[in-house]
Amino acid sequence: MVTKKRTKSKSPYSPHPSLAYAQSVVAGMKEKTGRSLEEWIALVATRAPASESARAAWLKNGYGLGTNYAGWIAARSLGKGEEDTDPEKYLALAEQYVAEQYAGPKAALRPIYEALLARGLALGKDVKACPCKTMVPLFRKHAIAEIKAATKTRIDLGLALGKYEKALPEELISTGGAAKKDRITHKLELTKAGDVGPLVEQWLEVAYELDG
Repeated sequence: MVTKKRTKSKSPYSPHPSLAYAQSVVAGMKEKTGRSLEEWIALVATRAPASESARAAWLKNGYGLGTNYAGWIAARSLGKGEEDTDPEKYLALAEQYVAEQYAGPKAALRPIYEALLARGLALGKDVKACPCKTMVPLFRKHAIAEIKAATKTRIDLGLALGKYEKALPEELISTGGAAKKDRITHKLELTKAGDVGPLVEQWLEVAYELDG
């Protein structure tokens, strides 16, 4: 299980659920591959080619590792990807991801983002915000929403409404996600902080309840 550590500034963010999977992969690597992560890294450091792609190919061809294992070990051997298993390093990057998403011409969107984040986290203590490079998903048991700076003037609030069986208002725009079996099926387009009002609150609550 991911250890839920917070940064000293009490970050509003939580470790992404994928960290738990990555941690389980590391824990079981010796059983699955015959070597622990540390043993693979030591082997790669002494025998493998210099570049990441060459190391991955070397691991696949020479040791029969799958693409995911080979790529991950190659990256870790070069000091990359520690944020995949270390909550503190992930949280430090999470802050950076958000700063980059709302930098430069998109800086004016930051108040909309902050308002959406606050509304999302207020849904319940079991809601987590786990930033990625291009968006900030909100999780309960699964992803219930995602906040994305879509253009210089607009944030899209994606919502997981695939289980909703009643008619939806025209303000909710289909993302095409239902047909592709994606979690996020609809979105609201927001251009100012004042747009984060009752409509947003209502459909965030619906998405939250649908994942109960």
